Amino acid sequence: MKSTFWQTTIYRYILIGCGLFLLLTVAAMFTYPGGNFKDDLTTGYDFFHNFFSDLGRITVSGGRSNLVSALLFCLALTLAGLGLVSFFLAFRDFFLADSTGRVTSLIGTVFGIISGLCFVGIAWAPYDLFFDVHYQLVFWAFRTFLLSVALYTFVIFHQRTYPRRNGWVFVVFTVCLAAYMLLLTYGPSAKTDAGLVIQATGQKIITYVSILSVMIESWLALRFRQDQA
Repeated sequence: MKSTFWQTTIYRYILIGCGLFLLLTVAAMFTYPGGNFKDDLTTGYDFFHNFFSDLGRITVSGGRSNLVSALLFCLALTLAGLGLVSFFLAFRDFFLADSTGRVTSLIGTVFGIISGLCFVGIAWAPYDLFFDVHYQLVFWAFRTFLLSVALYTFVIFHQRTYPRRNGWVFVVFTVCLAAYMLLLTYGPSAKTDAGLVIQATGQKIITYVSILSVMIESWLALRFRQDQA
């Protein structure tokens, strides 16, 4: 088992990284010049009509620079993605007491690492330059995130080395991620006015739910690890 110091340090980093993600994305929204998926002539950032990916665009309408917002967004998503990788590497340590826990948590961690790296890739592949790559990274980031969280939900309730009550955070989160994947796959097209509002709003809701869920689970894991020391 990894040292308690290593574990607690990782969880503290994740909490700080998630908190910075919230602050940096809000700051990026305030510095965004304007333009959305359907209309490049809008001004500023609209919560209901702009995607998160708009923040990472290099340029917006009229060739205007979006450098400040893009840098803030890139930093925020890189921190979140690396935090996700760190979380699943550290979290697995609770589930090594039996073969089911070891195997399931290993698979869940692999999917979690892939998801985290996809989120980092999203940050560094702005959709106005690399649309196809960006779009695929978004899909795979959430697909693998769902698989990882679902596997860890199972293993939390299967074993007795980590408090099962802490697993309810992931139960709710799994349902939210599954619902978003259905929306992303079968929901209305963002090319329509109503579809744009639904897709853009749904994306921001699931993103912030993801960050808050990881923050809560990291805090619970940190407290449990400290109690074991």
